[in-house]
Amino acid sequence: LAQSLFALFASSLAISLVFAIIPLCHNVVVLAVVMAVAGLAMGCIDTISNMQLVKIYQKDSAIFLQALHFFVGFGALLSPLIADPFLSDTNCILSNSTANASSNLPHIRKSLVPHHPGNLSHYDLPMKGMVVTRVSYAFWIMALINLPVPIAVFFLLYKERMVPCFNGSSHPLLSADELAMETRPVDKDELSTPGQRPQAAGGHDDLFSCCQSRNFRGASYTYFAVHVTGALVLFMTDGIVGEYSGFVYSYAVEEPLSVVHKVAGYLPSLFWGFITLGRLISIPVSYRMKPATMVFINVVGVLVTFLLLLIFSSSVVFLFVGTASLGLFLSSTFPSMLAYTEDILQYKGCATTVLVTGAGIGEMVLQLLVGSIIHDRGSYSFLVCGMIFGCLAFTFYALLVFFHRMYPKPSPELDDASPDKAAVTEDTGQYQR
Repeated sequence: LAQSLFALFASSLAISLVFAIIPLCHNVVVLAVVMAVAGLAMGCIDTISNMQLVKIYQKDSAIFLQALHFFVGFGALLSPLIADPFLSDTNCILSNSTANASSNLPHIRKSLVPHHPGNLSHYDLPMKGMVVTRVSYAFWIMALINLPVPIAVFFLLYKERMVPCFNGSSHPLLSADELAMETRPVDKDELSTPGQRPQAAGGHDDLFSCCQSRNFRGASYTYFAVHVTGALVLFMTDGIVGEYSGFVYSYAVEEPLSVVHKVAGYLPSLFWGFITLGRLISIPVSYRMKPATMVFINVVGVLVTFLLLLIFSSSVVFLFVGTASLGLFLSSTFPSMLAYTEDILQYKGCATTVLVTGAGIGEMVLQLLVGSIIHDRGSYSFLVCGMIFGCLAFTFYALLVFFHRMYPKPSPELDDASPDKAAVTEDTGQYQR
């Protein structure tokens, strides 16, 4: 826990520093390095937060994972609204010849030919002159908004007596016994007797345990198959989130839809809005519905939505309806898949790390792939790619269910009396120093 909290503190503080530095970067190489640091920090936060929720709450983690990812979507929806007042409606740089002539030149995104928004080769854009943008304020505001996060993590470290210089009179928030009683109905004497506390076995005993070869000894092929198929499902679904939010605007303004640029600009916001709404709805739903059922509804819903978008590809109204539907079905896929896969592996695998990594790679790779295909084949290929990715996600989910049925289940005797059971009980007391 100490490793995770220190990593969260460093990563969240790094994000505030990066956002404060970005407006000061006047060299593209420096900006690239700064953005790489931000990506590394966000990856650490994503992995550790998911891993610790699964580690602490185990079979009850689905609800907490849904809540976590609701705030992810809420942040993605809120941050553009914070930045919007500081975006310029004029060219960001006015050349010397135009600075005095006009103070209201059309912004580049509004001056594009409607059917060719990506072709900038014949536009003469000034590279030197008076800078008229105020976008730097948006970055500095985001840096300030993020500052309470590392402060809160440091406060938790302080309360848990994990800060070397401040471990005197502070009382921990929860003892190991109290946390165990909150998360699992076990006998308190079991936790308080040192002789009955064997070492935790497998997956989540420390931050780097997944890299240790001893965890793979004697593992069946289904153990690895569950990890791989779960990661591939998220590779596809998170990739769809990235490519759809990134290219739905470009698809809408192209033929045959030819949506007005301002109207098309609402599509990504609508998409993220329904992702956020879906994650909010999923918090109470996950209390009643199994994660496997939720993932099945999600992947089938994505597949059907893309099929209908292809059938009604000339309808602007259905593009908006389909965008909302797609956001709703994709919203709870990640937390539900994470809870489902960890449950299959009895919380002793490396599912959280593998799934987060697979999702991140999918979001990066599929955007590059779809962008290249749209450039070569036209805008209609955008929906075709989405349909293919949806089919692949459903196929990988079917394989995951197949390997789930083949995965060895612990016997009741082993589940009640074995060291593995005690190891899981021990592992819930993560707040003990």
